[in-house]
This record gives sequence, structure tokens and C-alpha cells, in this order.
Amino acid sequence: MDAEEIERGRRRWQQRYDSAVKRAADFTTLSGESVDPVYGPPPGADHPGFERIGWPGEHPYTRGLHSTGYRGRPWTIRQFAGFGNAEQTNERYRMILAAGGGGLSVAFDMPTLMGHDSDDPRALGEVGHCGVAVDSAADFEVLFGGIPLGAVTTSMTISGPAVPVFCMYLVAAERQGVDPQVLNGTLQTDIFKEYIAQKEWLFAPEPHLRLIGDLLEYCAEQLPDYKPVSVSGYHIREAGSTAAQELAYTLADGFAYLELGRSRGLDVDVFAPGLSFFFDAHLDFFEEIAKFRAARRIWARWLRDVYGARTEKARWLRFHTQTAGVSLTAQQPYNNVVRTAVEALAAVLGGTNSLHTNALDETLALPSAQAAEIALRTQQVLLEETGVANVADPLGGSWYVEALTDRIEAQAEEIFARILAKGSSEHAIGPMTSGILRGIEEGWFTREIAESAFRYQQAVERGEKRVVGVNCFPRSVTEELSILRVGHEVEREQVRLLAARRAGRDEAAVRAGLALMLAAARDGSNLIPPMLAAVRAEATLGEICDALRAEWGTYREPAGF
Repeated sequence: MDAEEIERGRRRWQQRYDSAVKRAADFTTLSGESVDPVYGPPPGADHPGFERIGWPGEHPYTRGLHSTGYRGRPWTIRQFAGFGNAEQTNERYRMILAAGGGGLSVAFDMPTLMGHDSDDPRALGEVGHCGVAVDSAADFEVLFGGIPLGAVTTSMTISGPAVPVFCMYLVAAERQGVDPQVLNGTLQTDIFKEYIAQKEWLFAPEPHLRLIGDLLEYCAEQLPDYKPVSVSGYHIREAGSTAAQELAYTLADGFAYLELGRSRGLDVDVFAPGLSFFFDAHLDFFEEIAKFRAARRIWARWLRDVYGARTEKARWLRFHTQTAGVSLTAQQPYNNVVRTAVEALAAVLGGTNSLHTNALDETLALPSAQAAEIALRTQQVLLEETGVANVADPLGGSWYVEALTDRIEAQAEEIFARILAKGSSEHAIGPMTSGILRGIEEGWFTREIAESAFRYQQAVERGEKRVVGVNCFPRSVTEELSILRVGHEVEREQVRLLAARRAGRDEAAVRAGLALMLAAARDGSNLIPPMLAAVRAEATLGEICDALRAEWGTYREPAGF
């Protein structure tokens, strides 16, 4: 790009920056020196390829979605939490919000993630152990008791039974007197990554896509600010993928959800802003920064050139980041504080919109209150003390970072081509969807990730990849941690509450709601309104999911090895 075009871009950026709202904060160094809000090539200098880097707030958004960077608004501190029952988790949420957290992120226990009630035989011994137990809308009322859902953004990490859980969230908001139109938050809903990596599904892919399509339609009409799908690369990376695989599989899934919405007749400029993303921040500091920058650039280009998005908001890739759980070690667990801080810094320098920092003891158990506070304070130290929020994309233009960004983008494009080659352009939803479904059916994604995980583990075993406290520097004075334990009484009490709620509800209303839901499943009408009717009558998660399992069947993945 020649100097004249670079200067035109600088002037465009300056106009946007001047008209934007900025935070009232001190944007100087510790020495008191002022810093500019963005840096670029020296005036009058040519910079070949600068159109791929650009200025913050304009296509291709390599340097961020907003001209102000974090001077306009810092990232949302959104700590992931959930354990025991709804009352215990509500206490943790109140602690997080009181300590300066900016939003909530709900972790559900395994029975909930699999669409089972707490009294289901398959839930025995699992209730409340890896997240909060939720059986009906009444649990959601307790979960968010005293927390105004119209004012707090809430993310829910659940995919298989995401739609009935979403209905319970809506009903809890209604019972607070909140207008659903003002609700803001995200629902994971990303079923593709379940087949690819996490393995928590209820049905075959097609019924799940039916539910997601209904959700996209409903939210486009009824909840303009809500993000009904959070496309997740986090679980793909945690399963052992490379950074490029995480990026490519995640964005390909996002493209497939775009195809799903368009197949329903939705306008991409209306529903695409309702898609958000969820990435892992791993330990290779610069590679992670490059991954985040490349993600924005790829998404913007494909939305404009392939899917015809006309508005800026439709081309924006908004993403949440969580530090890498798989990088935490049981050995010398206090080292995990350092790992988390480095990963969080990479997410911030990559321009994340919101961030969760893992606790030092999460490799052993659910985080204790003290460990959760340290994780929260890690973000606050980054924001308040380090100066990283003073300049938009401070590493932009670095030869190393730009080369890494270009390389990971090229690797992702190669993977897109391989996925598309598996599919058919004649598929009813779209070619990327077709390729993903074929890859799931063949076990291709699982094999690719397994091979990457195996190569990394071999390198660790050989000592080529060094992990402090594991294969180097093993001696330590660290004493055993005191960890959070969820007792059996949590399960007993949850089962008792569930029985009492069933005994006190209107069974005829529950049966009627479930019957309407099944009628919609059969006639092709939108499932959300009848499912809401069932939830308002206190139908449980297991009852809703079991009714749909009976209608649609279950799914077993093909053997991959």
C-alpha cells in the first residue's frame, strides 16, 4: 500500500476515533508519558501489504473491531462458574460481581449437559460436580436470584440441550419482570464442536440443526441483542488440536451456521451479528495473538465476499476467550497462576471482547473461592496496572506477529478447502455444512485432532516440549492444595427439590406443553414457543429432552480407530 492510501486510512481512523466515546482513564505510562491510541507506519512511508493490517475499526479488522480499542470499552471480565446447586452457584456469582466481574458465565453439571434430570439413574454421583445442577425454570430463578438479568450479560456454556435451557433462562427473566427484548448474553448451542471434539450431543446432527435454525429465527425476531450461537473453538483446542485447526474448524462451523440461517430465509445482515465465538488462549504467546488477529480478518473477508454481508456489524467477529485448561498442571499448581496470566495477556493483545481466566486448582477440582478470586484479580491487574488497554493492537506491524498472522490464515484456508472438498454444493443447507457433516460421519475431525494431540504428547514425553514441574524442574516446596469438594448431600437435596416441584406443578399443563412441542417437531413449525409453554409449566429438562429423544432417536458416532 502506498503512502497516500495509508494516510487516507489514518485520517479515516482519526475521524472515527474523535467521534467515539472514550473511557475516563489515565492513558499514560508509569513514568507519566502519554501514548497515542494507535500506531502505524511513519507519515509519508509506503508499506507493502498494509491493506491486510489496516487501522482499528475498519475492514479487514485485523487490528480490532473498534477505532478506540480498549480506550472505548475494556474487555468484559466474564468468569466461568458453576458448582453444586443453584443456591451455591448464586453465592459465587454474587461474589464475582461484587469483586468487579462484568458478566456471568454458567457452567452446568454433566447430567444437565446431557439433558438428564438430577434423579435420572445416569446422573448418580455426578450432580453438581462439574457445574451447577439445573432441572427446571425454578432452578434458574434461584440461580439468578437478586441478579437483574436485564442489566447483566450472561453466557451459558451448553450445546446439546441448549434450546430448552435457553427457554428456562427466558422464563426466569419473565418471572423477574424483565422484557426479553433487553436481554443480552450468549448461548453456546454449537453442536458441530460436540461431534468434532467434546462429544456431548443428544441426537443426530440433523435434528440439532433443526433446533438451532428455530433458535436463530426466534432470536432474530424477538431478542435483537442476544447471541443465540457461540461457536466454540475452545473445546476443539482442549481436545488437542493445533492453533490453525482450532481456528479453521471453528470458523468453518460458523460459516455452516450462516448457511443454516440463510436456508431459513434469514437476512445475513440481520442474524450474523447474533453469532459470537469462543476461543482458547494457549501458552504459545505470539501464535495465540496471531490466531485472534487472523480470525477477525478471515471472518470479515468471507462474510463480505462469500456470504454477501453488507453491514460492518455482520462482518465483525466478536469473541470470548478462556485461558487454556489443558495447560494447567496438577504438579506445582501455583505455576498455573503464571500460565494463566500469560495466556490472558495474549488474549488481550489479540483483542478479545471478553475473557475468563482459569483458577490455579482447576486441574484438580472446581475452583475454591480464593483461587477464583486470584483468577479474577489476574484480569484486573492486566487492565488496571499494565497499560495494555492504552493502545489498540500494540503489536500491529511487528514483523513476527504479522508473519504469524499471515501463516495461520493461510493454514486455515487450506483446511477450509479440504472441508469443502468433502461436501456438495447441492446440499440443502450449504456446501460448508455438507463438508462438516461428511467429516463428522467419517470421523475425519476426530482423527486429525487425535494425531495433533499425539504428536504434542510425544514431544513432551521426549522432553522436546518442556513443561515446568512436569518434565523439567520437578523439585518443589509446594504443599498439597485444599480443594473444593461437592458433597453427596448436594445430590440428595437437588433430588428432593425436584420431587417437590413435580408434586406441586400442574401436570395437565406440563403434558399439554410437551404435546404441543412434539406436534411442532412433527409439522415443522418453530419449536421455541411450545417449548416455552412447557417450561412455564415447570416441565423438566429431562422430560423435554426425553420427549425429543423418543421422537428423533439418539446418535452413536462411527468408530474412528
